[in-house]
Amino acid sequence: MAQSPVTGARYSAGQRSLHWLIFACVLLAYVFINIKGWLPRGDAARAGMLEAHFAAGIAVLLLILPRLMLRLRRGTPAVTPVPPRPLQILGHMTHGLLYLFLVVQPVLGILAVELGGHAIDLPFGLVIPAFHTPGNAALAHSIREIHEDVGDIFYWVLGLHIVAALWHHLFRHDDTLRRML
Repeated sequence: MAQSPVTGARYSAGQRSLHWLIFACVLLAYVFINIKGWLPRGDAARAGMLEAHFAAGIAVLLLILPRLMLRLRRGTPAVTPVPPRPLQILGHMTHGLLYLFLVVQPVLGILAVELGGHAIDLPFGLVIPAFHTPGNAALAHSIREIHEDVGDIFYWVLGLHIVAALWHHLFRHDDTLRRML
């Protein structure tokens, strides 16, 4: 027999807004970089997709900092009914990984471009100049490969996060998902 829905505390409006904005930026970063891969080299649209990918990644980095500050200041609302301790630990570990990825992934992307001695071109003609010249192509290439590998792993961590939220909602019938809506 399914439990009746439980209503508990929610994350603050700022926390919820930043969560969904960051989600949108991460989704867009993935969409843009995947579309870029389908386009031929030298194509202006390919360059535009890379610029949009950079912009989405930088937006993630800029948004995650206030999100982390709000989380530290306001904490998290309790899940009702309280999950078993092993699930709580797994949830804390997954959130820790998410926050780590959300900080490290954009930093790796910026480092890869900067260490290559290149400016970061953004949409609307905006540019972040290359601060590290001359570039170190070998190091930039290595960091870019790490950025790509971490991006592949991040797919799985994000998938785990989404599946866990749905599992809590549909099978445990707790308010894990509703706290962020």
